[in-house]
Amino acid sequence: MADVLRAVVDELTADPSNAWARDLGYRPVWAGSSSARIVIIGQAPGWRAQESGIPWDDASGVRLRSWLGVRDDEFYDPELVAVVPMDFYFPGKGKTGDLPPRRDFAPRWHPRILAGMPDVELRVLIGAYAQRFYLAGRAKANLTETVRAYGEYLPGEFPLVHPSPLNYRWHARNTWFEAEVVPELARRVSIVLGRG
Repeated sequence: MADVLRAVVDELTADPSNAWARDLGYRPVWAGSSSARIVIIGQAPGWRAQESGIPWDDASGVRLRSWLGVRDDEFYDPELVAVVPMDFYFPGKGKTGDLPPRRDFAPRWHPRILAGMPDVELRVLIGAYAQRFYLAGRAKANLTETVRAYGEYLPGEFPLVHPSPLNYRWHARNTWFEAEVVPELARRVSIVLGRG
C-alpha cells in the first residue's frame, strides 16, 4: 500500500499542471501512510509550509495541534496522522489572503490517495472548501452552522474552523467552539488513537 501511495504522489508531482511548482523546486506538501488513522484536510499549504515542506508549520499548526490534543511528534507521525489538503501547493496570494485551492485538484487526486489509507477513522475537515467537498449536500448554510452541527457528522468526520490567529473575531463571537467543540474533538482523536 505504501508503494501505491508513493506512485500516486509521484504521478501528481509529475503532472503538467504542477510544472510551475517543480520549476521552483517545490514538492507537494502533504503527509500520510497506509496505516494513518486520522486525516487532516485543510485548504492548501501556506507560503511558509511550502518553503519548509512541513505541513502546518506555523502558528495555525500550533493551535490545531492544541485543539486535537496531540503532541508534535504524534501529529507529524504519518503512521498516525495524514495531512491531505485540498491542494498540495501554495496557491499564491490574493487581495484578502491566500488564493483558493485549485477546483480540480481534490476531485482528481484525493480519491486515489485516500484509497491508499484504508485505516482512516476520522477526517478532520478544516474550512469551507474541505467541508463543501466532503460533506457535499450535508453541509449547512455556512461554515459556522456546519461546525456547530459537528455531532451530525461523527464518528467519521469532524468539521472545524481554520485555526488561524486571524480568526480571533470569529472566536470572540462563537465562544461555544472552545467550550464545546474543542474538548469533543480531542476526545474523539484520543479514541481513534487508542488512548481510551
